[in-house]
Amino acid sequence: MDESQLQKRPQQPADPPARTSVPAAVGGAPDLRASDADRDRVADILRDALAEGRLDAAEHSERLDRVYAAKTVGELEPLIRDLPAGAAARPEPVPAPRQFAPDAGGENPNLVAILGGSERKGRWRVGNRITAVAILGGVEIDLTEATFTSPELVIHCTAIMGGVSIRLPENVTLRGGGVVGIMGGSDVKAFEAPDPGAPVVRVDGFAFWGGVEAKAKRGKKLADWTKKAQRRLSD
Repeated sequence: MDESQLQKRPQQPADPPARTSVPAAVGGAPDLRASDADRDRVADILRDALAEGRLDAAEHSERLDRVYAAKTVGELEPLIRDLPAGAAARPEPVPAPRQFAPDAGGENPNLVAILGGSERKGRWRVGNRITAVAILGGVEIDLTEATFTSPELVIHCTAIMGGVSIRLPENVTLRGGGVVGIMGGSDVKAFEAPDPGAPVVRVDGFAFWGGVEAKAKRGKKLADWTKKAQRRLSD
């Protein structure tokens, strides 16, 4: 491209941020038609790269020709992909949510305590549902050492003049708000796990002159549950 062609192109006002970043459209919608402003910003990036020694004169000239011949932003992005400004504008890849392997081998126990107690704890394989009934008694559910085999576990509680206590690892998601209390209540300390693919535990049910409690047990974490799920999937 000769100088007379460049002089015919209108000059855009200087915009300091545009020289150090790729246009928002570049890399976001490759089929979108490129504007003169898009081409001029990319040309500014190439000119800076030439001044910094990242491109030699021949490379700069070749890319500049392609810039002003580009019709879409998808044609502009490769011209600056290997330059710092292009790399900085590229969005970080979003990690895919971890997947669970469905496992029919998980337990879905019915825990009933009438004038007594019932508990389930230790190392065991929990399925997608637990039913807990406490009438003038207490039910204890400890999932801190359990292996989760489903992406979601629902714990349905009925507490009549009794109580249900649930303990969870710190790195699962706990959601409550589904327990109806009549002269009773619930204390479900809901929290979100940092991993978007972590198991979700939902607590619902009914409490009459009784209570339902669910919270994380400090220091207890569900270790390597994704690796275990992946191994089950491959078996």
